[in-house]
Amino acid sequence: MGGISLLDLLVIMLERVGMIVAVAFILTRFQFFKDLVHHDKLNRKQELTAILFFGFFGIVGTYFGVALNMNTLHFNSVATVLTSDEAIANSRVIGVVVAGLLGGYRVGIGAGLIAGIHRMTLGGFTAISCGLSTIVAGVVAGAFYRKGKALKPLTVFGIGALAEAMQMSMILLISKPFEKAFTLVEVIGVPMILANGVGTALFLLIVHNVISEQEKVTAMQAQKTLRIANQTLGYLRTGMNTDTAQAVCTILFRELQPSAVAMTNKTDILAHVGIASDHHKIGSPIRTDETRDVIHHGELVVVNDGTIHCDYPGCRLGAAVIAPLNRRGETIGTLKLYYPTEKVITDVSIELIAGLSSLLSNQLEIAETDRAYQLAKEAEIKALQAQISPHFLFNSLNMIMSLIRTDPDQARKLLTSLSYFLRQNVTGTTATQISLEQELSHVKSYLEVIEARFVDRLTILYDVDDNLLAEKIPPFTLQPIVENAIHHGINDMEKNSIIKMTVHNVGTEIEIRVEDNGKGITPERIAILGSAQIESETGTGVGLFNVNRRLMMTFGDQAALSIKSERNEGTTISFRIPKLEVGV
Repeated sequence: MGGISLLDLLVIMLERVGMIVAVAFILTRFQFFKDLVHHDKLNRKQELTAILFFGFFGIVGTYFGVALNMNTLHFNSVATVLTSDEAIANSRVIGVVVAGLLGGYRVGIGAGLIAGIHRMTLGGFTAISCGLSTIVAGVVAGAFYRKGKALKPLTVFGIGALAEAMQMSMILLISKPFEKAFTLVEVIGVPMILANGVGTALFLLIVHNVISEQEKVTAMQAQKTLRIANQTLGYLRTGMNTDTAQAVCTILFRELQPSAVAMTNKTDILAHVGIASDHHKIGSPIRTDETRDVIHHGELVVVNDGTIHCDYPGCRLGAAVIAPLNRRGETIGTLKLYYPTEKVITDVSIELIAGLSSLLSNQLEIAETDRAYQLAKEAEIKALQAQISPHFLFNSLNMIMSLIRTDPDQARKLLTSLSYFLRQNVTGTTATQISLEQELSHVKSYLEVIEARFVDRLTILYDVDDNLLAEKIPPFTLQPIVENAIHHGINDMEKNSIIKMTVHNVGTEIEIRVEDNGKGITPERIAILGSAQIESETGTGVGLFNVNRRLMMTFGDQAALSIKSERNEGTTISFRIPKLEVGV
């Protein structure tokens, strides 16, 4: 085909680099190659796959080269067998070097063995030197392997050029006759060193850039999904209805910009945002069989045959992705994203929509769990409130029974007061919160019974901000605390016993205190009082335990009881609750 110059050969070799670039781009689509780029350490199967692939790639590089006849300096296509006067200018080393740089010693040497042995079988006076140098190239590249780190393009160019330069050196050292080997290196040395260095650098540059772009797209999709999750969570936590569905569809329409977004339950359209909203109306029945199929089978469906099969004439929605919305394993509705044509629907968008349907389904699960927790919480509060009434009744009846023997008239008076108290008690068990005024009246009714027992030994003091009387508090909160002060604080005092109740405004909170001047509580008992039921000679601590429990369940841990006490100097039990009345 004619003699060639160094420039001619360089041009030919660079043409082969174009093929290498195309192959590099195609490689980025294969999962095994992504694993090879990303994994710090390959398993045996991944290593074997990489060795076979890059070994084959090296063989292809050999056949894509040109066979030079050293007698005539003409070139031809590479045949299956070379004559003793022929050698090959090729890009074989690129596959081997890339194998070593991406997979390490074992992958580089493995690929070098496959490509090198194959080169030896072709013959020619450089068969042994070229075959051995191919294996050595894998070793050299493996020495530059860095786990999970991408080398700079200039560095990769240098490694590829070094591997090719070593091949030229081995040709000079091993191939005979030396004059012919020297002439060969003189003709192909510089073009092959430059071309293969450039090819290796371009190969890895394209691989890393393409995969980096894919990672950026994935990261953007993940960021968008998280942003959508953050925006939709507040709505779906309240359940799926027309209002929450409309809000969610509006968010998805704004973030994803499809033709339209819709949500349905099992039978009706809950929301539709975008084109065709004139007939895909909220509250109207589901219009397509595909949506019914998704609800029935619980699997995502892509409708991309040019129509969504809507029963409305002239519907402009051409394609859709319909994903199920599940709760506790049951499909309760669908999420639908519409597009003008099927060309707009990509694998990435399908994967994103599938992820969004799973995300929204999880939010619906959370909403269901929250509702169940709230119901259980309310049921527990009711049970704790009901516990307090018999606890007080037991103590009160014991006192009245003792008065029946000594003062029947006083006993009748107390029974009347107790009857009034119990009527309030029954009302309180049906409410989760009552006004502070009602709670204080409840406590005063209780104290009318108690004062008869203490005759002139007990003084009750009130320091209450009247502006706070409309504020809300769980029923039976104060009476058990007052009862504790009487029963465990001043019960044994013969005179000058004092109970003081304080209700004050503290910023955005209300502080309520019950103080006594009784015998006090030991530090050991204070540490557990209110957090557990305590067995003792004088009681179980059930009253304070239940009050503390209900306060924290209603207002949070910050509303827990605070207990301060000194031996023989009295006890103060206080707590703070948020103000609920606007303008107070």
